[in-house]
Amino acid sequence: MTSDSRREQTAVKNMILASMILVPLLPVILILGIGYYYFSTSMYDSTNASMRRIITDHGQMIERFLDERRSDLEYVLNTHPFQELQRPERLQAVFEALQEKSPAFADVGIFDENGLHVAYKGPYPLTGKVYKDAAWFQHVTVHGTYISDIFLGYRDVPHFIIAIARAEQGRPWVIRATIDTLYFSELVEKVRIGRTGEAYILDAAGALQTNRRSGGKLMAPSPDSHLLPPMEDSVQSFIITDEHGAKYWYATLALKHGEWRLVVRRAVADALAKLRTAVFLTVLTMVMGGTAIILLAFYWTGMILRRMQSADAERQRLGEQLIRAARLAELGQMAAGVAHEINNPLQIIKSEQLLIEMNLADLKKAGHLPPSETLAEVEEGFQQIKRQIDRCAQITAAVLKFGRQATPRVQPIALHQFIPEVAALVAKKAAVHGIAFEQNIPEELAPVSADAAQLQQVLMNLFNNAMDAILERHGASGGRLVVSAAALADDRVKVSVMDNGTGISPENQEKIFAPFFTTKPVGKGTGLGLSVCYGIVQQMGGSMSFTSRLGQGTAIHIDLPAKKEPSN
Repeated sequence: MTSDSRREQTAVKNMILASMILVPLLPVILILGIGYYYFSTSMYDSTNASMRRIITDHGQMIERFLDERRSDLEYVLNTHPFQELQRPERLQAVFEALQEKSPAFADVGIFDENGLHVAYKGPYPLTGKVYKDAAWFQHVTVHGTYISDIFLGYRDVPHFIIAIARAEQGRPWVIRATIDTLYFSELVEKVRIGRTGEAYILDAAGALQTNRRSGGKLMAPSPDSHLLPPMEDSVQSFIITDEHGAKYWYATLALKHGEWRLVVRRAVADALAKLRTAVFLTVLTMVMGGTAIILLAFYWTGMILRRMQSADAERQRLGEQLIRAARLAELGQMAAGVAHEINNPLQIIKSEQLLIEMNLADLKKAGHLPPSETLAEVEEGFQQIKRQIDRCAQITAAVLKFGRQATPRVQPIALHQFIPEVAALVAKKAAVHGIAFEQNIPEELAPVSADAAQLQQVLMNLFNNAMDAILERHGASGGRLVVSAAALADDRVKVSVMDNGTGISPENQEKIFAPFFTTKPVGKGTGLGLSVCYGIVQQMGGSMSFTSRLGQGTAIHIDLPAKKEPSN
């Protein structure tokens, strides 16, 4: 590390320590007041919004409950004539059907135009009672439907009813159902907010229509009804102090077209309990934070300095990699030029080879060269020369295409023929180093769609990497390299190159396909091999993956698309 770098790191260290120790002093002084103000405001707003949301949702649920019970009665009214419902067995069936829809129905009764209770199903002896002068009967015969407040009636028990009238052959009749008061009260009391939250319903005069957790009698004025402001159509929320000095948060909502008032209330101390807790925790945090600030300042300063040193080393490494990349680019351009120049003598060699073959054929035809073992060896040699010339031409063409970034020429490749040809190029090297080279390529395997030159480049790179890893672990004996291929689902083929070499450490496994990453010593690897292979395989519509265990070996898997057979 240079002296300039050391001075820079010392300056950064002093600046970080000063910032992390001195700068927090002002927030520590101001945070209590500012935090209390904003948190208390936020708590007030959120509690108020919560109360308004709860009473709106609860009010809608109650209104929906009443509408559904009224709809149930309307359905009975519209589907059953008056004479049919007078029969006890039919009314029994109707009552059971109503209770299946909701257990809130306590009884059901049928009334004629004179208010006579002609049929009844329920626990009270009400059949034959006359309700002509009852307020609910007069209201329902005029308006067609009625939901009452809680009253006693003949049964002398607090209850409320839903009644609906209908005219049949010019004569009105009424169906009435009693709603279970206990069931309805439990429905309203479902609201539970903290320790003191409760919900109840008042009528227009302030009398309780449901039970009240904090005390009160049904049909009697609520203890706090005189404190409530006049009812409005919209949701109201406010804070009231009762006679004992206790503050309560209220939210109210009009129900049943203003005939009822839903009330939700909660003690302010209960609602804002978290604020007091927050104040205590804030003070405690400030005391503990003052101690922690100094410790953290030294800890983070040391970490930042280590990161800076690591970044300097990484920057230097990247610079070296860029230099190597530039050299590789120059080498690629030079290789493309060399390949272009080699093409010319190759063409001459090929022409001369063809000429010699033609002359040889003429001599044989003229009888100057009778068949012999030597002649057969010469002809086999010329065939080998032809194959090697074609191979050199393919190699130079691949180098030129790589240098020009040409589009790969995808064609069907029979792996059971192609892979052994590529393996033959490294088989001698493997044998010299005592590596057993195994091939498991089924002949019936479908051909793959790939560029032959590029696929050869990928396999050669994988073979060489595997042999390097094997030699590093086993030396000149005990190595094993296996290349296999198998069909996959969805018209895919997997080629695997497996070795029993050194394997890849867990910390390096996420980086093996990254450009310039290599585990080889300096001068023995560029870190471009697997990265280039990965890109080539992706261009061919395939994918690469691997499995590896440190000290046991590595398997590289190539997934390639198979050549689809044309459908008949």
